[in-house]
Amino acid sequence: MEAFFRTHKYLVEHLYAPVRRGLMDEINWDDRLIGIKGSRGVGKTTFLLDYAREHFGADNKECLYVNLNHFYFTERTLVDFASEFRAKGGKVLLIDQVFKYAGWSKELRYCYDHFPDLKIVFSGSSVMRLKEENPDLSGKVVSYNLRGFSFREFFNLMSGNQIPAYTFDDVLMHHQEIAEAICAKGKPMAYFQDYLHHGFYPFFLEKRNFSENLLKTMNMMLEVDVLYIKQIEQSYLPKLRKLLYLLAVSAPCTPNVSQLSKEIEMSRATVMNYIKYLADARLMNMLYPKGESFPKKPAKVYMYNSNLMYPIRPMEVNMQAVRESFFYNQLLKDNQVNEGGKNAHFLVNGKYNFRIEENMKVKNIPELYYAVDKMEIGTDHLIPLWLFGFLY
Repeated sequence: MEAFFRTHKYLVEHLYAPVRRGLMDEINWDDRLIGIKGSRGVGKTTFLLDYAREHFGADNKECLYVNLNHFYFTERTLVDFASEFRAKGGKVLLIDQVFKYAGWSKELRYCYDHFPDLKIVFSGSSVMRLKEENPDLSGKVVSYNLRGFSFREFFNLMSGNQIPAYTFDDVLMHHQEIAEAICAKGKPMAYFQDYLHHGFYPFFLEKRNFSENLLKTMNMMLEVDVLYIKQIEQSYLPKLRKLLYLLAVSAPCTPNVSQLSKEIEMSRATVMNYIKYLADARLMNMLYPKGESFPKKPAKVYMYNSNLMYPIRPMEVNMQAVRESFFYNQLLKDNQVNEGGKNAHFLVNGKYNFRIEENMKVKNIPELYYAVDKMEIGTDHLIPLWLFGFLY
C-alpha cells in the first residue's frame, strides 16, 4: 500500500494540467460511485489526478490514485485493496483503466454495497456501456463524459485568457456582442487553424511529434478500445483499419454499406456494427435524420473531430469537411444534431437549420443560419464558425 501512496504523491506533485476542465464543476462529487468515460488521449488520467490535487493535495492519504494495469492486481483483488485502503483511513479511491481488471463491475458493486464510507471514482473507455453491459452497476454508478479540449479551452490556454463557456442559445441570440467581447481580449482566428489541426487532444502539449502520437492513439483505439473491450478477434484488425480508412478518406459521406461489405469482405450487418464501434471509440460521428438512430444506416458519417483528418491523408485534407466536423463535434455535448433540411448541413435541437461556409460569397437564404469560417464577428444569421467552439 505504501508503494501506491508514494506513486500517488509523485504523480500529483508532478502533474502538469494547465487547463482546468469544465467537467470538474459539472460532477456531483457527493455520489459514491462515479465513472469518467472518454476516448483515448482526452486526459482522463490527468483529470483524476487534478481532482486529487484540488481536493486533497499530494500528502493526504485519504485519497489514492491507482492504475489497474499494475501487476499487483494479478494477485490481489480490488475488493481486498479497497478494504485495506479504507482500514487505513482512506475515503476516496481513484481507479484508472478499470477495464484492465477482470470482473471489475462486480467488485465495484461489492465495494458500493459493503463500504458505504468509501467513494470510488473510476475512468473507462468511451466504448464501455457502463449500465447496459454491466447490470451490477445499474442504478448505482453515475457516469460522465470527458471530452477533448474545446476551442475555448485551447484559446484560453494559448492566449492566457479565462473566457467562460456560453450556451448554444446565448451564441444564437447574442453572438455579435459575445464575439466582440472575446475579440477584445484576443484574436480567436489567430489560433483557430492550429486548433483544427492539433488542439482537441491535450497531448499536443507534449514534446513529441503530434501527428505520430495521434496515429499511435488511433491505432490503440482500434486495438484496445474496440477489439479488446468488444472482444473481437485480433485477426479482424486489418478489416477494421481498412473500414476506418475508407470512411475517413470520403467523410463526410453517406456510407455505401454494400460496397464497404465487398471491400472489407464482411457482411452488411457486421459493417454497420463496426461503424457503430468506431463511433463509440470516438473515431467517427454518425449523423441521422431527426427521429432516427442506430441500427438504421446514418445519413452521413464524419470523423469525430477535425484533428483525426490530418494524419490519414495529410496532403489531401478537405477543408470544408474539416469545418463541418468541427461544428458537429463542438455542438455534440449539450445539443441534438441531426441531418439538415433543404440547403442545410445540420439541424440543431430540432429547429435551427445550419449551413457551414468558408465565407459569405454564397447567397444568403433567410431561413438558414450560417456558421462562417473566415469571419471574426458576425451579424444577424451569420455567425463566426470559431464561436461554436465556446460551448463548453
